[in-house]
Amino acid sequence: MRSRTLKWIGTTCRGVSCGRYSQELAGSRKASGRTAMTWCNQVAVVTGGARGIGRGIALLLAQRGAAVCINYAARADAAEQVASEIRGEGGRAITGGADVADFRAVQVMIEQAEAQLGPVTILVNNAGVSHQATLDTFDYEQFDRMRRVNADGIIHATRAAMVGMRARRYGRIVNVASIAAIGTALPGNAFYAATKAEAAILTRRFAMELGPDGVTVNAVAPGFVCTDMTQGKRSASEWDAIEKSLAERTMMRRIGQPADIANAVAFLAAPEAGWVTAQMLVVDGGRMDYIGHG
Repeated sequence: MRSRTLKWIGTTCRGVSCGRYSQELAGSRKASGRTAMTWCNQVAVVTGGARGIGRGIALLLAQRGAAVCINYAARADAAEQVASEIRGEGGRAITGGADVADFRAVQVMIEQAEAQLGPVTILVNNAGVSHQATLDTFDYEQFDRMRRVNADGIIHATRAAMVGMRARRYGRIVNVASIAAIGTALPGNAFYAATKAEAAILTRRFAMELGPDGVTVNAVAPGFVCTDMTQGKRSASEWDAIEKSLAERTMMRRIGQPADIANAVAFLAAPEAGWVTAQMLVVDGGRMDYIGHG
């Protein structure tokens, strides 16, 4: 089955949902004297937001009422399509070109997002690359690029966004890791898994550093999801075989869709999730082929 477009369902700051969130949060924040945060006054940056899982996350956060900066490294056209879809439904969105492996480029993107949309309150570190290799076929340049995007990218974006979050004593950071970091039995993923394991441990360490400043840091670990990247250049018959094989390894007997991951990210990014931090939420349909799961 080919990837399906995540359909926009759109509610904005003027919608019913924002009023509901405002009412729910007002009571909990009133006693502390702090301004109640709602989806309507959120600004999100989604790295790697032009396609696949990132696209699904950007659309859902905008649907909830957040303004969104869609980051891209190469596909400006795809990022603009996402932004246009959001704006077409009454939301606010811009695109931000930056290779997350380049700290200064990420800093500039965050500055531009804040200048055009307002203070960044949500950061979703979704940008990632994947190369399969074994000990026999290990390629250092490929591994180095994976690590600089999948791990350094989290460091760079977090450092750039945390300054404003600390000053305002509010923030939600969600890192997109992978079940590869836990240890699936799928061959050829060792080095990719190493970069995602780094993302997992950075999540906990950064949560400890930023927690006293009102910033939560969590991760989502997706299973196998139907995206442009996972489909690659495979033929329809090749894809059907892969989908069938991997679906049979899950309790739910299906592979994931971008919306499955987006919903998990939205939970962790929500104003109400202020007492959830240093967690990694596994969203894999109940995969049963782990080397070890502890």
